Amino acid sequence: MDASRLDPVFTSSRPPRLPTLWAALGLIALYFLLQLAMSVVTGLVIGLVLGFRQGMHGGDVMAQMQGLLMRPDVNATMVILTLVIAAGVTVLLARRLWPTLWTLTTPPGFGFAAPKQPSFYAIAFLLGLILPFAGGLLTQWLAQGHEVSQDIKQLGAQASPLLRFPLALLVVTAGPLVEELLFRGVLLSAAMRYVPAGTASFATALLFACVHLPDLGFLWYALPNLLLLGLILAWLRLQSESIWPAVIAHSVNNALAVVSWFVIAPPGATL
Repeated sequence: MDASRLDPVFTSSRPPRLPTLWAALGLIALYFLLQLAMSVVTGLVIGLVLGFRQGMHGGDVMAQMQGLLMRPDVNATMVILTLVIAAGVTVLLARRLWPTLWTLTTPPGFGFAAPKQPSFYAIAFLLGLILPFAGGLLTQWLAQGHEVSQDIKQLGAQASPLLRFPLALLVVTAGPLVEELLFRGVLLSAAMRYVPAGTASFATALLFACVHLPDLGFLWYALPNLLLLGLILAWLRLQSESIWPAVIAHSVNNALAVVSWFVIAPPGATL
């Protein structure tokens, strides 16, 4: 490897703090628990504010509040606030825990540096375009005609354009960035301290697939598509010696999903 790509921390007398498996898994759990907690808090606050503005009263306050929170725009606002806060806290915490590993190109570093070859940007973009179609065909074959729906896609299609744009922006930027930091950055680096790269890539891809199943209604036939995506993203991370190609491929993959919010589904329509 080129000497200029080595992080100076490994040439110093003080060894860097490295992520353990428990720390990596804990950070991933924290990210999703933060989303759950913030959705409850933001939902309560938004429900109370809207409720007072609309004059809720009597014994049906909770029922009226629940009705307000089921509105697509209110739900979209909750998701936007939740993702922003959870992503921000997670990134800041990872930066604080392992400040010296961010720009190191190979594990245990997180790869926030340019890839070893610029062509990996183009490869990542092309893979991001191809994977949704290849994975979609695989899922359709396994589903045998059963419908595969996703909560975030339905929410985006139902929200008004005013909220659809910021929600889409988060889905193609903050979401991929944080998830790549967690799975192909922290967790992959931690796993490779104990097992070979191939085993670590498969294990992290499997966990990546599993944590996305709740959004897909726990449909098992969606798992292979997500597993394939996770494996390709891990390959990009390791081969390019940078996390950015994985972020790009992940972003393009998500972007193709949110296109339907604007092209296929008219404002307010459902998928």
